[in-house]
Amino acid sequence: MSIKISALRRSIVISAAALAFCAQAPASETDQFHRRAEPLTDSTEALNKKTNEMIAAIVAERRNNPRQQLMAKAIYRELGGIRMVDPLERWLIDSGDIATREVPRDESIYADMPIWSIRTVTLFGLGQTLSVNDQLIGSDKISHFLSQGWKFYKRYQKSGSEASAAKRGVTTERAIFGAGSTGSFSNADLVANFEGYRFYRSLFEDGVIDGKPAILRWETGVGWVMQRQFDWADHVNPYWDEALNMNSYDALLRGRMHKKLVSLCPQYWQDPAIYRIENEAELRGRYAHLGMRDTRDTRLDTLCLAHLPEPTIETLVATNDGRGPSNRHLN
Repeated sequence: MSIKISALRRSIVISAAALAFCAQAPASETDQFHRRAEPLTDSTEALNKKTNEMIAAIVAERRNNPRQQLMAKAIYRELGGIRMVDPLERWLIDSGDIATREVPRDESIYADMPIWSIRTVTLFGLGQTLSVNDQLIGSDKISHFLSQGWKFYKRYQKSGSEASAAKRGVTTERAIFGAGSTGSFSNADLVANFEGYRFYRSLFEDGVIDGKPAILRWETGVGWVMQRQFDWADHVNPYWDEALNMNSYDALLRGRMHKKLVSLCPQYWQDPAIYRIENEAELRGRYAHLGMRDTRDTRLDTLCLAHLPEPTIETLVATNDGRGPSNRHLN
């Protein structure tokens, strides 16, 4: 009991600080569980088009200044910057060009959770879900990629070490942007942050994206040239999806969330394949240095095995080789 009281007191203090800082902030939590099997048009092409238009405009405006850092900072400020909502995320929410899914809080994974356990979710509601590179991601991941990715990039430039730069990202996720204000520690946020860092490096460095040159090239007498297009598919993967790369929940939320996840098992068994990560080992190796928490035991493809009668498991294996039907949440 004393542990729970201590956790509650700590959450109130941290949440008050977070809310004071983020009084006009957008929803920071999303739900990729509910309505998961429903079709959602993939937005990679539209998001690529807008992102490349914004980068090209900045390059045209600042073409004659050879300093890489000034160009990178201009791109950060135009696409991300110090704002409550990054411009690119605001565009995808408001433009109507991006297909998104909204899940009301009272129908979501956070339904029936008390205000003291989910803090900012109660006050701000949930963000939207979109499909990028055939992955379901929260709209907040766009801002993580651009703004938190920039901070990761700056830390890397200072330390020369990805592992060192990642440590601060873990601290941030534990505090105002993560567990301290929302009750959940998002592994997917850490992945989006890291991929944003890779984006800023790939502006000027060949090979950051395997087999691809830098996005920009300096030509004497011409200035900066955009030599290839940016592609969100180079960065977005299943570890951006919080139904696959699960959150870790704090002491106030963990027990209630476990019950909620177990209640989703009937939904899971309707289509197990949409909760599977095909390249799990490769992704875990790629992001091993980010400080993610191991939450595989709470993912539905593990959790639901322990919450289904044995005969049903045997029937599933016998009739469908344990795989379930193929993904059908995308057009």
